[in-house]
Amino acid sequence: MTDETKDQSEVPSKLVEARAYLRGHLTGLIGFDGEFIPIKIAIMPDGALVTPVMVAMLRSFDITMFLPDEDEASMHMQISLEEIRDSAEHAALCDRWRVYHGEPEDVRWARVTIDAAKFGGCMFDGDALMQANPLAMLEPKLIREINTNKMELLKTALTVAGGLVIEDPLLVGVDPLGFDVRGRFEITRLRADPPIMDHDDAIAALEDIAGVGQSEEPTN
Repeated sequence: MTDETKDQSEVPSKLVEARAYLRGHLTGLIGFDGEFIPIKIAIMPDGALVTPVMVAMLRSFDITMFLPDEDEASMHMQISLEEIRDSAEHAALCDRWRVYHGEPEDVRWARVTIDAAKFGGCMFDGDALMQANPLAMLEPKLIREINTNKMELLKTALTVAGGLVIEDPLLVGVDPLGFDVRGRFEITRLRADPPIMDHDDAIAALEDIAGVGQSEEPTN
């Protein structure tokens, strides 16, 4: 059975899975002019991507991105790059990447638009994958609150979800599908199910991942 003939009721769940995969895989390879080099991305509030780039990438007309997984899954995307400046209206976007990944090696920046993507045997339109974050306005408050007052809860969630012991984790992103936590070397994704809709949902989701109830929350 081809993707076109599958029951349409399956499409939303597959799209959610593709969006969740993209959110949880922020490192991969970018291909251009026969070259493949490592790349790190951050997802902007409007759902597009931002990344530091080489000048040669900006001049290429055929650019692909691969986001692999250690379990042999992967997302293959056809993308377009638009150069942006690390100033004025785009400065916050470049700073968001730095919060996720540190200082970049390249000094040029690009907004990355997904034209199309293949994942899990299905093709997806880029606009469907680049979902704006409805928690964007709430995100800074949640990040401050969790990093300041719920650090032990965050550490417990990391241990329960992935067996990770991170001395000084830093929550850097929140969206309906989960949390982005920066460790010493990489970003760890904590997936939320059901989706986060508001502040209370976010705290409840973190507690659920950590396997504790409100009255059992670890203290600092």
